Amino acid sequence: MIARIKLWSTDYKMLDETARTIVDTAKRMGVKVKGPIPLPTKKLRVAVRYSPDGQGSETYQHWEMRIHKRIIDIPADDRVMKALLRIPIPEKVKIEIKMQSA
Repeated sequence: MIARIKLWSTDYKMLDETARTIVDTAKRMGVKVKGPIPLPTKKLRVAVRYSPDGQGSETYQHWEMRIHKRIIDIPADDRVMKALLRIPIPEKVKIEIKMQSA
């Protein structure tokens, strides 16, 4: 069994720090780790009309939110999974763990 850990966040520094902590914990337990593998960054763009009264030239404000993603594959050993569940994860970082057969 392999545990696929998917991490995503808008703050890439916090995401990389969390991924590094997970990898270091798994390597300290003596298992082989694949990752962190960076996935393409998702860019969400929003354009809003700037003029409040609707008159004049059409000017827009543009906002962009970037979502960074990483994948880590770790063998699903009981002691490794217990150690990984004890790692503190920041609120800005979202995590999903899926168990897959090898």
